[in-house]
Amino acid sequence: MTSRSAWLDVPRPQVRQFAEIAMAEAPALAEEILREIRREYPHLPVVLEESGEPMALVGIRRAIEVFVQHLETAEGRPSVPPGVFQEFGRGEGLGGRSLDSLQAIYRMGVRLAWRRFADIGQRVEIPPPAMYELVDAGYEYLDGLVDQSVRGYAEAAARQAGERLRLQRRLMELLLAERHRHGDPAEALTERAARIGWPLPERVAVGVLLRPAREAVPPAVGQGVLLDMEYEQPRMVVPEPDAAGRPELLHRALTGWAGAIGPPVPLVDAAKSLRWAEAAVRLMERRLLPSGEVLHCTEHTEALVLLQPEELIDDLALRCLAPLAHCGPTHGRRLAETLLAWLETRGGAPEVAARLGVHPQTVRYRLRQIRELWGAEIDDPDRRFELELVLRAQRLRGVLGETPG
Repeated sequence: MTSRSAWLDVPRPQVRQFAEIAMAEAPALAEEILREIRREYPHLPVVLEESGEPMALVGIRRAIEVFVQHLETAEGRPSVPPGVFQEFGRGEGLGGRSLDSLQAIYRMGVRLAWRRFADIGQRVEIPPPAMYELVDAGYEYLDGLVDQSVRGYAEAAARQAGERLRLQRRLMELLLAERHRHGDPAEALTERAARIGWPLPERVAVGVLLRPAREAVPPAVGQGVLLDMEYEQPRMVVPEPDAAGRPELLHRALTGWAGAIGPPVPLVDAAKSLRWAEAAVRLMERRLLPSGEVLHCTEHTEALVLLQPEELIDDLALRCLAPLAHCGPTHGRRLAETLLAWLETRGGAPEVAARLGVHPQTVRYRLRQIRELWGAEIDDPDRRFELELVLRAQRLRGVLGETPG
């Protein structure tokens, strides 16, 4: 109400008389409003205060009293009672309901209050322009009540989201544990999954992600995918990873992200899938696997098998490739590349030469040297297998050049 309002032009004795009557009738008006609300919305829960009165009745009565007090003083805007109306919004949020019905209830309350105030205005002869202004003030006051409820609703939503994330994290911790310390892991998984409404899948794949930026927004991986962003390298558990549409959905959601998704495994073996995904990410960080995208471990099996047990492969390489030790770096590398091409093709000089892109005579010369260096061992199947193993590993590491296919 501005300084030039019709309400401020009403003589102060009339205003005081109006306020006294409205304040005296506030308890009855609050009960009338609550009766109508219960009649229209019979399923609304009844929450009692410590005094035993319904919280809704206390809130309605207090809202009426604050509004009437403001009409008498006409100073600033009416201050919406804190607490109660926030609690109404919080209750709707925790109950899984929208704010639509609550706002409808508030509008009903304003209409009923206006009828009572209009009657009081006639009794004390308040001019119609001032009463019309009173309606506008009432709906402005209603906006404040709605704002309080929206705040409470948002708090409840945030609390529920936080609680779900906490329960989801506990489920993932159990799911990805290498060893279950006590009890039946299947029973514990069922119980924790039920608390967040996550249907237990038969198979899962576990992903490890690399953030594109420190404050990156979590990828929209879908409701069924468990995602934990609390780790430095976020983890996710993908249920039924081969289900129709799942790979395409993940591909779209993870655009701009990097990382690795482990192989699909039975639910109880989720930790194994995580282990492979972590191994792939380590290789990506060393630039031994392509970076800048989310890889699937099943598409990089050779690299994961050959590059992960570094110490064992290095020890095997020292023993298997000892004959090359005195050949010099460049010549030794060429002999190694020729040996690998021969092991992979099991062909003659022309096939190996075509694979390497060199003259067949060059290949014959190198193959004679290889046979001199290794002797009869080169014909032993086990030794050939070990040689191919270590040479493939060296090619994956970039020690040997890529062989043209």
